[in-house]
Amino acid sequence: MPNPSAFLPAGFDATRPLGLIAGQGLYPLLVAQAARAAGVPVRLIGFEEETSPELIALFPPEERVILLVGQLGKMLKALERFGCDSALMAGQITPRRLFKGLHPDLKAAQILLTLKRRNAETIFGAIAAEIEKIGVTLVDARSFLDAQLADAGCMTGGKFPIPEEYVAHGIQVAKECARLDIGQGCVVRKGTVLAVEAFEGTDEMLRRAGGFKTDGALFVKTVKAAQDYRFDVPCFGLRTLETMREAGLAAAALERGRVILIDKPAVLAQARSWGIALLGFE
Repeated sequence: MPNPSAFLPAGFDATRPLGLIAGQGLYPLLVAQAARAAGVPVRLIGFEEETSPELIALFPPEERVILLVGQLGKMLKALERFGCDSALMAGQITPRRLFKGLHPDLKAAQILLTLKRRNAETIFGAIAAEIEKIGVTLVDARSFLDAQLADAGCMTGGKFPIPEEYVAHGIQVAKECARLDIGQGCVVRKGTVLAVEAFEGTDEMLRRAGGFKTDGALFVKTVKAAQDYRFDVPCFGLRTLETMREAGLAAAALERGRVILIDKPAVLAQARSWGIALLGFE
């Protein structure tokens, strides 16, 4: 039986439960729906004040567990109790909650003490290692969402409005920022950098860029060279599109096959309606 997604490992057992570790938004809901449609049994591990009630309601009590952010020991026990062969992390956890308002249990506290640097990448990397230790494979978070990824070319149709030389400049800046682990996005305009993404996230960066002259401006979203897709997949959804519109930005370039368009048909339709061009670049 072929894998239901190109991003799943060889030998993926579609008969065994997948543990969906779900943060905010529509992303984990789309994963749950796509995995179920592929015949994969799904068990939910959600978080209080993070996972959407709509997603939680799709799972009967015996197929879900809702935790406080930081209860790593309970999460590992839940994966074992559910008989999960694999797990998938989908949806953002509020960044500040990783550093303030965290409720670490003993297992999480032990892990945090070993980290020389505490940021989202090191914390989630340590969690991934603990999941793998109990024999559960943490799969690429793009799994099951193959059809939601950015495609090559102008996805909204027609000619992309930003000249190639300025697109290339934006990609170069975004790639360098990603290499330095500053962030995965930037806004450029005619060879000038207006804003780069850092801890504040994409939407706040776009709002800052909107404070400058934005005709001919371009938002670029990319990934790091050594991106760990098990827990860090760049996303572009309706909220980001709306923020672009409010900021006066009418063009975005997203790395093909690496950036997920959350509810892609709806995003492309809304982008066309608002006159925002979306490009997939190699």
